[in-house]
Amino acid sequence: MTEHIVSASAATAADELDGRLADSELTHRVQQFYFYEAELLDDGRFADWLEIFDEDLFYWAPLRTNRLRRQAALSIGVPGEAAYFDETKDSLAWRIRRYDSGMAWAEDPPSRTRHLVSNVTVRHQSETELRVRSAFLVYRNRLQTETDIYAGGRTDIIRIQPDGGFKVARRELLFDANVLQAKNLSTFF
Repeated sequence: MTEHIVSASAATAADELDGRLADSELTHRVQQFYFYEAELLDDGRFADWLEIFDEDLFYWAPLRTNRLRRQAALSIGVPGEAAYFDETKDSLAWRIRRYDSGMAWAEDPPSRTRHLVSNVTVRHQSETELRVRSAFLVYRNRLQTETDIYAGGRTDIIRIQPDGGFKVARRELLFDANVLQAKNLSTFF
């Protein structure tokens, strides 16, 4: 009987936690995690960047279409439809290995990027998972005149690790543009 009461109270505590904003200390730690991620990407340390992701990662950027306001729910693709990215940790690792192989012509010579992350909100998904929304602006320059600017939002599911660190388990990228003007999409977000 006591076990049932403990389980019920633990479930109630978890339910109360679900969806609530994280405190300022946890939010600050998540922001620092994102700033570190941006640093890794801008420094071209892609193998190190890959380590921030959990093994069962789902990294996804759906296509968007222009729709009337009453059809807004149809303007963003769903899993299984065409997407800019529909990746796992293994497929991201393959992309990164390709950069080092000399076969990634869009990154030889490599791009120079600047990843800006802002508007970070952190909510509890469960006791060990956080739902984090953020805005990004990524500037990319390659050769003399190739310049791209990407803007959008990310929604991540981040798992809190036993050591207090974080791993991204799911990332959904939503570009603000419905048609990307870049010649290629060899940048990570």
